[in-house]
Amino acid sequence: MPERRGRLSLGDVIHIVGTVLLGVSAAIGLSALVGAGLRDGSFVPLALSAAAAAAAGALARHLTHVPTDINFREAFAVVSFSWMAVALVGALPYLLSGAIPHPTEAIFESMSGFTTTGSTVLTDIEAVAPGILFWRSVTQWLGGMGFIVLGVAVLPFLGVGGMQLFRLEAPGPTADRLRPRIQDTAKLLWVVYAALTAVLVVLYALGGMSILEAVNHALTTMPTGGFSTRNASMAAFSPYIQWVAVAFMYLAGTSFTLHYRTLGMGPRAYWRDPEWRLYTGLILAGTLAITLMIVDRDVPVEQSLREAAFQVVAIVTTTGYATADFVLWAPAAQIALFLLFFLGGMAGSTAGGMKMIRVLLVLKQTWLEIRKQLHPRAVFVPKVGRRAVREHVMLNVLGFMLIYMMLFGLGTFAMALLGLSLPAAAGVAATAISNVGPGLAELGPTANFGALPWQGDLILTFLMLVGRLEIYTVLVLLHPGLWRR
Repeated sequence: MPERRGRLSLGDVIHIVGTVLLGVSAAIGLSALVGAGLRDGSFVPLALSAAAAAAAGALARHLTHVPTDINFREAFAVVSFSWMAVALVGALPYLLSGAIPHPTEAIFESMSGFTTTGSTVLTDIEAVAPGILFWRSVTQWLGGMGFIVLGVAVLPFLGVGGMQLFRLEAPGPTADRLRPRIQDTAKLLWVVYAALTAVLVVLYALGGMSILEAVNHALTTMPTGGFSTRNASMAAFSPYIQWVAVAFMYLAGTSFTLHYRTLGMGPRAYWRDPEWRLYTGLILAGTLAITLMIVDRDVPVEQSLREAAFQVVAIVTTTGYATADFVLWAPAAQIALFLLFFLGGMAGSTAGGMKMIRVLLVLKQTWLEIRKQLHPRAVFVPKVGRRAVREHVMLNVLGFMLIYMMLFGLGTFAMALLGLSLPAAAGVAATAISNVGPGLAELGPTANFGALPWQGDLILTFLMLVGRLEIYTVLVLLHPGLWRR
């Protein structure tokens, strides 16, 4: 057994990746049925894509055996390779339908969907077949909570190594258990996620959206994705729908384990959580500040407040919807929004970014370092609530944020080499690694990424993957030690 746990079995990895592809093929098949019902011409490309995914998954499973155990090395490989494989398969509907004929752009759109980034290369979204747009929305819904987490919930043979897989895909530095068995925790998270999505479909429909639009937008709001079926995004809909979107983006950026715990403890469970207080406080402060920056006597105060609240919540939760072109706002407002690109929502939510818990820990550690200057001999231990934070956790957080900013800097430099202006290069690098969606300058919320060269597509695709899987999960594949005994 020690020898088994000290090596990486590619056969076990391939088997699980094949299983994931079978699940994705079913999701593409569902989209094909939607296309058939709408008679929009998307059935054939979606059906062919589903068949290709199913064939690849079945072949991978046929050539390998069902794993009896999953060690940490295999967990890293399973999660990373599953996301890469799913992004490749997810690009097939775009290619076969002709909606996105260029391979790197199709992969970019697919990765943007599964990582819930929401950036798009489509220049005319409303001209794309509704069946393809439905698949586009489904990619975000699957990626929001994580298809590996879904697999842990429903596949018995993942039970042994389920915690490793859950920990590597779940957003945030920790993976909280709601039940002793990790499979039960995964099931509960998906139940909460699906229930909130269903409620949102109803609320959107009550606001005047068609059923198809309500479903599409619910599938991209709850995962904090931001794909829309309209060229104008959420600006195409009523103030009621925009306020509903603000509320559910906020809920989606809140820890789903915290949502579940409030069922037993009541609303006080939110207030007792220091990460939630920071998350909510920053959103309120950001909304107030942006409102004061953009308020105009010729525009109703409600509209200014709504636009400010919408953009702050959309960016903090990394949803990426837009109701206004914030590139036209005052420079101070744009800088404030750009800083929000990096924060993200709570750990255990569907939001991207660094996560509020990491921001909170760094703030606490900074304050302790200041206190140490005044009391050099004192011993201070950072705490979150009543729990002390262990030193290795703090080092992990500081290392994560350092690598995060290094990747952002390298991404900015690479995009600038491709000819983008500094604001645009910094904007697309930040929006990719934080899974936000819109960029800055010429790549702002009303633009698209279709003009980028193929090298830019691949750079941003990599940054989106690294950001969604919390950096270490992907970068560890580059370490030789993963592949050695």
